[in-house]
Amino acid sequence: QVRLVESGGGLVQAGGSLRLSCAVSGSDFSGANMGWYRRAPGKRRESVAIFTSGDIIDYADSVKGRFTISRDNAKNTVYLQMNSLKPEDTALYYCNLKKSFNDYWGRGTQVTVSS
Repeated sequence: QVRLVESGGGLVQAGGSLRLSCAVSGSDFSGANMGWYRRAPGKRRESVAIFTSGDIIDYADSVKGRFTISRDNAKNTVYLQMNSLKPEDTALYYCNLKKSFNDYWGRGTQVTVSS
């Protein structure tokens, strides 16, 4: 059974930083797309940062230069370093793994940025 567990969210002032972690069990990252999405109140879920199966990283335009996705294959963990946070980054952040035509999601971790 594949399980994704996010952590690291919280309340931070604008300009601050947070580091999200996503621990994956039941699967490795080979051949997978792996990354982060978010859903802000009243908005649709959007892609934030994704590792593709070809190791290409795709960032949303709104986070380029501020967020960095990374992973530790040995720990089966994906990270999202978020710097220069803005109030508009406030959202529930989800970890996602797409592999072998399956789509797995964590329950999310809340990030709230105060102005």
